Amino acid sequence: MRRFTHLTELADLVGHEIGVSDWITVDQARIDQFAQATGDYQWIHVDPVRAAAGPFGATIAHGYLTLSLLPKIFETAIAIDDVRMGVNYGLNRVRFPAPVLVGSRLRGHLRLLAYDALPDGAQLTTEVTIEREGGDKPVCVAQALSRRYTSTRP
Repeated sequence: MRRFTHLTELADLVGHEIGVSDWITVDQARIDQFAQATGDYQWIHVDPVRAAAGPFGATIAHGYLTLSLLPKIFETAIAIDDVRMGVNYGLNRVRFPAPVLVGSRLRGHLRLLAYDALPDGAQLTTEVTIEREGGDKPVCVAQALSRRYTSTRP
């Protein structure tokens, strides 16, 4: 984890990698819980027997499950001491170049694309590239927008 004392330190890091997350394991239990939460029970995700005969030879995680790992990726990649609250502001672009096979370990690399000062903090545009351990292509590339506040009042 990379630690910053002040949010304003990030202003000089636009265009640079600002952190790398811990590894996250995507097991079948996580995939099944995501299917239950979203109602997406497509066989490629939740039926190991049928998926074994499918195009990937095993179940794969939902793309949106991979995307939903962004908060955990940020949490384990960077810490900003003077930030009191952060909110998800949206996404500019999301792609899933490769599947996440069951049992995969993933981690995210964060590169700051933009730092826009706000009266009580900043809006950050961060490119998150999620890699699969042993994979040759990223499993997700997303531009995440977040607002980080240094006071308790957004």
